[in-house]
Amino acid sequence: MPTLHLVASLMTPGHFRTAWRLPHADPGANLDVAYYTRLARTADEVGLDAIFLGDGPALGGDIASTPSGGIDPLVLLGHLLAVTRRVGGVITSSSTYNAPYNLARRFQALDIVTKGRAAVNVVTTFAPAAAANFGLTTPLDKETRYRRAHEFLDVVTRLWDGWEPDAIVADKATGRYADVSRIHRADHVGEFFSVAGPLPVPPGPQGRPVVVQAGGSEGGVALGARFADVVFTVAQTRSRAVAFRDEVRARAAAVGRDPDRVKVSVGVVVLVGETEQDARDRLDELAATLPVDDLARGVLSALGLPQRDLDEPVGVDDLPEVPVGEAGSVGFQLSTRALLAERPLSARELVRRTAGGPAGGHRLVVGSPEQIADDLQAWWEAGAADGFTVMYADTAVDFERFARLVVPVLVERGLFAPAEVGVTLRERLGVAGTQGVAGEQGVADAPARQRVSA
Repeated sequence: MPTLHLVASLMTPGHFRTAWRLPHADPGANLDVAYYTRLARTADEVGLDAIFLGDGPALGGDIASTPSGGIDPLVLLGHLLAVTRRVGGVITSSSTYNAPYNLARRFQALDIVTKGRAAVNVVTTFAPAAAANFGLTTPLDKETRYRRAHEFLDVVTRLWDGWEPDAIVADKATGRYADVSRIHRADHVGEFFSVAGPLPVPPGPQGRPVVVQAGGSEGGVALGARFADVVFTVAQTRSRAVAFRDEVRARAAAVGRDPDRVKVSVGVVVLVGETEQDARDRLDELAATLPVDDLARGVLSALGLPQRDLDEPVGVDDLPEVPVGEAGSVGFQLSTRALLAERPLSARELVRRTAGGPAGGHRLVVGSPEQIADDLQAWWEAGAADGFTVMYADTAVDFERFARLVVPVLVERGLFAPAEVGVTLRERLGVAGTQGVAGEQGVADAPARQRVSA
């Protein structure tokens, strides 16, 4: 029987970005390797599928009021996977501000040293601060970013596929180490990249590291359908989540992929109480740390209603016809529109429901361990998701409570199977052997590619 997957975000201090202000919180936790090690070992102990480290190539604009940025995730995750045995690791990386060869080599190396536990979450990155860090006066427009991302992932996957099985011969008697007819150059020349290849070592245990994609716009959905093993999404309503998963599966099938091997992971923020009342009390405590008015104005601006009163209910009919703003997340906007279609909410109410995330943010679930498990079960059984990327209202508290109190309930109900030592992340997620369209045939198309000269 299939079971849902669970990926744990290590965002610190939590999805409530102001949780660092609470008495128990360590404001420097986002720079404390020992803190992250404790989280990773807990995730490993209970058998979560993966831990997730988000990233952006610039200091966040909210550094004046909350911890922003952090340790380079590739360095940090390399340490965390070295001190764990079975949990996988997902790292966000930008296709806009990386080169295909470097990214392909880094994640292939991570897959080798972790014995098949590596995944990359590919994003396209708009932030003007990031553009300035890489010599651009203005960010690339969305259409160009996604066009670049398609070419980027095409090259990355071709590099990962460049070595055929058994290319390493290691025949001591003859002195022949490698069969160079089984090692293939990429020899790619395109609009954005010119890459020769091949990579300097053969693939890791997964063949390709798992590819995760997060993007709700037309460009993002097309990119995910073609290349992603896991599509990470936001959804405030179950019907919206079901429709999105159906769309991803249909579009994957349309480009020749098996839709059962393209998984959808819905982001959800959990606030776990020992009881329901405890959860509600903690929500009040966390909400009191938020700059609610500032966040509410940000939500209205993202929705295209900057002049709206903060306490005036907003219905879906009040919104502009299309999502606004080159910088805004289309996925967040569409998710919030679906929520407002069910019931009008004021900007301040939206902030409380979502911890003040952009344009509404991820869905916040508040309750006892059993209530959290009930919610995830209902969404999974409705076909809204293949699993969840679990974020935490206050990571210092909710990570441990979810791992120790919610996960056992899911296991007891037969909804989640803890990861096993020696099983790759691809196998755990049910995408073993999957290739994106760019390499659907795998090594079978090797004769058509440029081999390395003997």
